[in-house]
Amino acid sequence: MEEVERKTSNMNVEAAAAEDGLTGIRNAVPQRQVATSNDPNDPRNWTTTAKVTTYATICLFSFIANVNGSNFTVAIVPLVKHFHITSTHATFLVAFNVLMFGLGNILWVPLMRVLGKRPVYLIALAVFVAANAWSTKATSWGSLLGGRMISGFGAAAADATVPSVVNDMFFIEQRGHCMMFFHFALASGIFLGPLINAWIVQLHGWRWSCGFIAITGGVIFLLALFLVRETQYNKERRVYERDEIPAARTYTGWLGLTVGYNNDKPMERFLRTFWDIVRMAFYPPVLWVGCLVGLFVGWTIVIQVTTSQTFLKPPYSWKLGYVGVFSLSAWVGVILSFFFGGKLIDIIANRERRRDPNHILRPEKRLIALIIPVLLSPVGLIIFGQCVAHQTSWVGPAFGYAMHSFGFTATSNIAVTYAVDCYQRFDGEALVTIFVVRNAIAVVCSFYSNTWIINDGLKEVTGTMAGIQWALLAFAIPFYFFSTKILALTSTYGPQKRLMTVMTEPTK
Repeated sequence: MEEVERKTSNMNVEAAAAEDGLTGIRNAVPQRQVATSNDPNDPRNWTTTAKVTTYATICLFSFIANVNGSNFTVAIVPLVKHFHITSTHATFLVAFNVLMFGLGNILWVPLMRVLGKRPVYLIALAVFVAANAWSTKATSWGSLLGGRMISGFGAAAADATVPSVVNDMFFIEQRGHCMMFFHFALASGIFLGPLINAWIVQLHGWRWSCGFIAITGGVIFLLALFLVRETQYNKERRVYERDEIPAARTYTGWLGLTVGYNNDKPMERFLRTFWDIVRMAFYPPVLWVGCLVGLFVGWTIVIQVTTSQTFLKPPYSWKLGYVGVFSLSAWVGVILSFFFGGKLIDIIANRERRRDPNHILRPEKRLIALIIPVLLSPVGLIIFGQCVAHQTSWVGPAFGYAMHSFGFTATSNIAVTYAVDCYQRFDGEALVTIFVVRNAIAVVCSFYSNTWIINDGLKEVTGTMAGIQWALLAFAIPFYFFSTKILALTSTYGPQKRLMTVMTEPTK
């Protein structure tokens, strides 16, 4: 009997490795058998209604957080006139908001590991609403900058924490498709934000663009109060005997703020999570994904700022509201990317998993889907730059913008899902590192895009941008073919080394 149990355990070694994000190093150490949970309180066993209401509310937060991030990309001219500042100083309101949008998760994710996700979302929403209310009353540029930075800090909780929620609630074969809803909400906020904000600024002034976000954030706070359940599951997933199955928690039980609290050395856990975030910056897949997504975000900011300045001047001479309408072309690209960046990567990954003798999910298989944005997104940048430089009809720039936004959304979801699959036990930590790198690159683009375009011209700038984008996308090739070796290497240092140490301990 012991011999049979030993063989059974060995057969499950590779399945356990895949669940723990250690694909590619599954032969390095023996691993414990992973059982399916039958606990009704396990988020993966929730009803569809519970999952949808929780996830949809969080995605609404992600949407308005990114509307907030793109808030002043269409208000550069009114802000320059109101505060008597340069256009470069006006873009600081976007840049420092984006910077805090990335850095905020350095606090939110460690706090999430201790308190759970529901309290973090409620606290962050309260900060978000208060900061936008403050911005509506700002009487100086410095006061407005402070309000924008704090609103970015509150909005950050709707960013890096969300893939961890998906990992909590959905099985691995569903995650690519489910993650796409998050990236759809994120991209919709980025591309519909200028449309919403442009009309508000034109009709009611820039202060009400902050007021609208504060009101919407307040509504989402109320929804979260009643709909967002705690997805953090602090127990070991296992199959209980029939008479040991825990009682299902009631609806009111889910509304508590201590459901996800982890009382196992909370301060140590907080500091360890913070340190894990720092060390994961030295994991090649994490750093590459951060740079890749950051590049797409940065180029998107360049396009948005260029659009708001170009189409307000002759020969176009558009009103501000119509500049916002132009962003609908980008949103069309987002919609078209929904299948190619989401469901398609699950189809590819699950097909390869079925072909594998041990049914192991290989994270690098998701990178195959990058072929489509590689062919479209950089070309879209070139089309946009050429058309604007030659002052063609708005149709050409709109077409290029749609192509780039298609690649932005698809690439972001493919790359982030790949990173989550590589390091599932540290998904939140990995995503913080990715989004800090992403937003740092976006801030640099915000600071220097105007000067770059003035010195070199938009045609040359967008050509260079496309070349850099192709070069960074090309790194997917070594990550695809050498994934096993790369993941084996990253298991020898950082948080993965600690995980490997735990997994090699003998089972009691």
